[in-house]
Amino acid sequence: MVSKEFRQQIEGYGLTTAHILYRIPDHPGVLQTYVWQDYDLAPRFPVLTGFLDFWKRELEGPLHSVRVAHSQLIKPAEFRAVNGVLTLH
Repeated sequence: MVSKEFRQQIEGYGLTTAHILYRIPDHPGVLQTYVWQDYDLAPRFPVLTGFLDFWKRELEGPLHSVRVAHSQLIKPAEFRAVNGVLTLH
């Protein structure tokens, strides 16, 4: 059985990491950091956008900034179907 993450990578998803700075509600002058990571589609990042919408709607710490890094781990040129295997002894 193929994992969900592998299927996503074949469909074009890449590993996305977001470094989120947010303000602590009780101390607005203090910034806290949070690192989020998931598979997402660049350049629109629908999964990250959904997470940030959830953050704004449900959590009290207002966002200060978000830095995003994205990497496609499997590229189309690196994946090809093989219909046979030759073994040499």
